[in-house]
Amino acid sequence: MAKKKEKLPTFFVKSAIKEFAKSQDMMVGSDAYDAINEHIGNMLKAAAFRCKENKRKTLKAYDL
Repeated sequence: MAKKKEKLPTFFVKSAIKEFAKSQDMMVGSDAYDAINEHIGNMLKAAAFRCKENKRKTLKAYDL
């Protein structure tokens, strides 16, 4: 059986993504939001791992 994907919270505001795309004279496909959120989630998980490996509980810019 296939594993269920972990349901992530939304890490961004859709209107901000739309506004950015509009400023670039572009549009955003509906599937892009899930991909953006997954990318941010992976980045945060990696940063949390790095933080824990360094025995800290505070995420810092250099963890990202």
